[in-house]
Amino acid sequence: MIVTTAPRPSEMAKRKAARLAADLGAALVQRRGATVRQLVGAAPGKQAIVVTEHEVRFYDGEDAKPLFFHPSMAFIRVKRLRDGGSDPLVEWSRCKPGDVIIDCTAGMAGDSLVLSYAAGETGTVTALESGEVLSALVREGLSSYQSGLHDVDEAMRRITLVTAAHLEYLASRPDKSADIVYFDPMFRKPVYESSAISAFRPIANGEALSEEAVFHARRVARKTVIMKEHGASGEFQRLGFTPCLPGVPKITYGVIHVD
Repeated sequence: MIVTTAPRPSEMAKRKAARLAADLGAALVQRRGATVRQLVGAAPGKQAIVVTEHEVRFYDGEDAKPLFFHPSMAFIRVKRLRDGGSDPLVEWSRCKPGDVIIDCTAGMAGDSLVLSYAAGETGTVTALESGEVLSALVREGLSSYQSGLHDVDEAMRRITLVTAAHLEYLASRPDKSADIVYFDPMFRKPVYESSAISAFRPIANGEALSEEAVFHARRVARKTVIMKEHGASGEFQRLGFTPCLPGVPKITYGVIHVD
């Protein structure tokens, strides 16, 4: 993989590209008039990160569309909360202002954003992502994305993105040190019509959630352990979660109340 910039980059973009290359152990390549397709085609693994003035884009293959941070549906969900509405994740996790939350499978951090907004200025969200490239993209996005709504941007900035495997992280945490522990693993029964998930599936961790991880989540949580899954996958039953909407055949949540 290589890291490069857009044509005629600013000094800020150059510094960001150099930092990302160092963080990811990737080669920093000068643009020198080459097209993105040319650079990706010549890159090891045909993967490249391109730093522009407004975002960081990841290309996986010469003909691939770029992957970049965007709050997507999470922005709509947060706007609903701003207007006094509800959100299933907030409701079933029993998230309240001031809660300490660990999102064990951050992905693009959409659910982290919803929980951060619900937990408010006195709450904290630690979002874990084991994939180094995905973690880097999301970290940069959370720190700089401008939604046009100050309180939403502040909720993004409050999220602490940590590059870590959730099992090791949870095992290192003290008992009852968080209010909510959240899992959104790659579904055992994929929902292929979800284009947002398909875009980053190749660089996401596809491992199934383990019983050991759930054990530590129950130990660490003061209030709720919650998981998003496909209702027909059998994962809720395997791991001891109670489905919030029994019988729902697609995406839903399961909970373990530990208080």
